[in-house]
Parts: sequence; structure tokens; C-alpha cells
Amino acid sequence: FPSNAQLSLRAHGMPDSTLRRNLAELVDCGLVIRRDSPNGKRYARKGRGGEIEEAFGFSLAPLLARAQEFEAAAERVRADNRALRLMRERITLHRRDIHKLIEAAVEEDVTGDWGGLWRRFRAVVETIPRRARIAELEPVVADLAALRDDVDKLLEIHMESTNPSGNESQSE
Repeated sequence: FPSNAQLSLRAHGMPDSTLRRNLAELVDCGLVIRRDSPNGKRYARKGRGGEIEEAFGFSLAPLLARAQEFEAAAERVRADNRALRLMRERITLHRRDIHKLIEAAVEEDVTGDWGGLWRRFRAVVETIPRRARIAELEPVVADLAALRDDVDKLLEIHMESTNPSGNESQSE
């Protein structure tokens, strides 16, 4: 049953006006019920045995009643964050692999349109938003995966052309 001044101190010095506004917002949202005493103060009236008979202040009963709802919402947020982290990891792995493969192919003078693939790679990378939702990153992953397939195909063609026969004992 702390006063606004005590709540302000517990909230690390939150200004009284901000505290009142936030409390009013919680009441409006239905997360807290305000139970006013006749004199506007917050206190508990106890019975002879010391048990609380009547309390004035804020009731957190609605918050407790919706605890499972909040827990489910928090789990959804955690799952979304986990999926987003995995999507970003996939993007990072694709970027790293494509960059290294194109760089190695250019250094080894492998035939192919490596400049075009590099421009395509840069175009995809430049579209990656800093703050993105999963739906925004899915097409980026698809583009990078397609680009990775194209790079792999060019490298496979090069490997087959440089090593046409895998078994020298059959050649005479």
C-alpha cells in the first residue's frame, strides 16, 4: 500500500506525473483495479485476528487472472525471436559461403560470370534490413540460397571440365 512517492522511489526516481499517468493507463487497460478509500489513501483495514478485512489501493487480481495469457504471449515472443535469430544465422552462413566461393573462383581464374554473380550477391545483401521481421527475411534467404546454387553449379561445371575421367586405370 505504498504512496505515489514510495512507488516513485521504487521506480528509480520516476517523476510523480509519469507514475500517475502509467497507473492510470494500467487501470484503463484493466490490468489493475483502483480501490479508493474514503480519504483517498492506500491502506489495509485489519480484523481482530490480524487478517486483512478490507484493502484500499490497487488490486492486482486482474493481472493474476490473466497470467496464463501473458505467459503464452511471452512464449510466442520468445519463439519469434528464436526463429528470427535462426533466420539471421542462415543469412550469415549463406553470405559467408557465397563470398568465399566467388572470391576463390576469381583467384583461381575459374571460367564463369563471377562479376555478374558478385553484383547479384551485393544486390541481395544490400536489401537486407537492419531491423526486420521473419517475413521480410524469408525472401532474402531464398535469394541467397538460389545464388548459392548458381555458384555451386558453376564450380561443379568447372570441376567436371578439369577432371573429365575419374579413373585413370581405365584410360589406355
